[in-house]
Amino acid sequence: MALPVEEWRLYAARRWASLEPPLRERLAAASLPETLRLGCGLLRPEADAAALRRLCRRTRVGKEPAAARFYREEGNRLFGRRQYAAALRLYSQAASHELPGSPEVAVCFANRSAALFHLGHFEVCLEDIARAESHGYPDRLLPKVLLRKVECLLCLGRLQDAADTLSMVENKITMDGKVTSPAHQTLLKKLSQLKIKLHEKESHPEPAQEACGDNQTQLEIWEENDSISGASSSLSLDFDIERGRHLVASQDIGPGQSLLKEEAFVSVLCPGESLLLQDSSGTAWDTRVTNADLYCHHCLRQLLASLPCRGCSYAKYCSQNCADVAWERYHRTECSLGALLLTLGVFCHVALRTVLLAGFAEVGRLVEWSHDGDKVLEAPDTRADNRGIPGCNNNGQYQSCYQAVFNLLPHTEKHSPEHKFLCMLSVVAICKQLQEAGLEAAVLNQEPSEKLSKPKTCEKTSGELSPELKTVAEAMLRHVLQLQCNAQAITVMQELGSGDGAVVKKKPVRLATAFFPVLSLLNHSCCPNTSVSFSGTAATVRASQPIPSGQEIFHCYGPHRCRMKVAERQQLLSQYFFECHCQACLDELQSDVSVVSMRNSFCCPSCQSPMQGEDMLCCSNEVCAISVSRENLSRRLQDLERQIKEALELLRDRKADQAIQMLLKCQVDAGNFLSPEHLLMGEMEDHLAQVYATLGKWQEAARHLERSIEIVEMHHGPSSVETGHELLKLAQILFNGFAVSKALSTIQRAEEILSVHCGPQSTQIQELQEMKACLSELPRSILQRT
Repeated sequence: MALPVEEWRLYAARRWASLEPPLRERLAAASLPETLRLGCGLLRPEADAAALRRLCRRTRVGKEPAAARFYREEGNRLFGRRQYAAALRLYSQAASHELPGSPEVAVCFANRSAALFHLGHFEVCLEDIARAESHGYPDRLLPKVLLRKVECLLCLGRLQDAADTLSMVENKITMDGKVTSPAHQTLLKKLSQLKIKLHEKESHPEPAQEACGDNQTQLEIWEENDSISGASSSLSLDFDIERGRHLVASQDIGPGQSLLKEEAFVSVLCPGESLLLQDSSGTAWDTRVTNADLYCHHCLRQLLASLPCRGCSYAKYCSQNCADVAWERYHRTECSLGALLLTLGVFCHVALRTVLLAGFAEVGRLVEWSHDGDKVLEAPDTRADNRGIPGCNNNGQYQSCYQAVFNLLPHTEKHSPEHKFLCMLSVVAICKQLQEAGLEAAVLNQEPSEKLSKPKTCEKTSGELSPELKTVAEAMLRHVLQLQCNAQAITVMQELGSGDGAVVKKKPVRLATAFFPVLSLLNHSCCPNTSVSFSGTAATVRASQPIPSGQEIFHCYGPHRCRMKVAERQQLLSQYFFECHCQACLDELQSDVSVVSMRNSFCCPSCQSPMQGEDMLCCSNEVCAISVSRENLSRRLQDLERQIKEALELLRDRKADQAIQMLLKCQVDAGNFLSPEHLLMGEMEDHLAQVYATLGKWQEAARHLERSIEIVEMHHGPSSVETGHELLKLAQILFNGFAVSKALSTIQRAEEILSVHCGPQSTQIQELQEMKACLSELPRSILQRT
């Protein structure tokens, strides 16, 4: 959630409404420093703090042994049912609630190692076993865990390590002395089995596998720009009053060519749904999986076995290195503010982390600079010299740094006064909490990190922010306002369902919110000439079509011409304080015909001709002359979507035959009032392909998916990334169905499309290349028959 929770927004709205009209007028016209000065004078510290405390109580981010027990017991229950992936996540949640260094957290790591072993993640299993040992795992239980370590080492071919560990376990079991106990006998039996397995592997060593030369990662040719960090030398920075700062092709650019590679200056994981559910019977911990459980809070890599923060239960990391870097750079300050930051939203969190990463010296310098007169963007004297363009340094270089972030437009005068007031209350609340918790020195970089492992608590609350924290608050307010126009969503293709099927269905989801200063130079178009992909916290921009020299480089801010009508796009783009005049919008406004409305239209229930009109739709076939209200057809569409959802729930419950019957019925119903090109018709074909694939009926699955691809191509184009993702699914189906010839041709087409949008190093391309290599190794006689 970008903005604060609804209750805080309503509280701020009531506070705003209670102000005298002249004061509201002054605040509406005030600059950032003036807004903060006036706002601080209006604060009611006790009332504001009490309201926030009530809201923060709903979000539990501390270490709670009761929560740890709950998650560990739930994990044990699912482990007993052999649901190892679900148990793995629950053990991770349990570990995040235990105190570091405690025997209880050691048990969580040991239990998680068992789940990892059954899932075949042997290297990570070994890491968890080492963590369990280092955290003081009970000595009496250690032999069982060490035998698991031996099994992992044998599976990895590390025979000497396995032999050494076996010897250690045997000594421990012998010293135990409880020869007659059932548990002891079980350990001895397992020990004997592993000795035999080790001897067999030593007697018949497996040949080392050679790496396949055909699947080597293709390297991209890249020549970086001298003036714009992370940008290709084929781009130049330009400026005019109408378009502001923007990037232009300085030479002809081909499809798929990399234009920009930028690491986010700052990124904050979007947390997902609430971490805690409240019900009438008391407190129940939420077992639903969110982004906070799935991705590293520092580098955004997908988590397998997370490492919890030492101080809170919320932050989780993929490695000790990420945990240490995050703590040193920002989390030592944020750790005790977790509930407050989750309550006040991602934009406030990004603003705080931005100033922490920049450092107070740089923040103070730029805030002071911004006070030296009105900073109005003016056109540079010459296009050959970038030194007049805001954000560039004295050498005319535009770098991905805090100065570039600070110079992004906050549009202070265009935000509503109520919104500015809400943002001001929120950032001041964070700064007051920093002051009251004794964290001001950390924000101002005045204390080494080892002195800040635990925040200090002030006995007395000061009603006034220090001058330094007022500077921090002003910078944070600037960044919160900037984010409305300059926030970049980091997205990831996330698997739907369990992900254990032969065909993996994915959808793009928002993973994090970030500042990318160079990427922010790209202006919007509803039909852009670039594609943006992400790997962790890094963004890569590629040309999605030929771009001739002199043409501007465009990025889509969200409302694409293939997904929305022009009126809807213009309304959505109002949040960026501009009207879109891209070619797609101009063409649609002149012709008064929308590609979306044509393809997602209703058809006549009687003769299937297109329906026309606004509230009352009439059949375009004059002979038919049927008329139906739009409301009636919209209700039918909603009912159809509900039935499709029920069919997918049947599929999740492994009732595939019932799901097929319901989807086929939905198809018949949809054909009576929806255009054959309606996107929902394609989605139903896609769902049917998914069901048949789960049954291993590959030909039927391919047939339905081919129909879905036809509709996707009509909506998004034959070279779109959406078509590429559908072709990847079709390749998976044809590969599993052993349709070798069709699979190879589909793989080739999917590669051509996805390499343009995602690059030759993407996971999608690697998967396609692995399938191609596997099929190409088949005997020629089989290839000829298929």
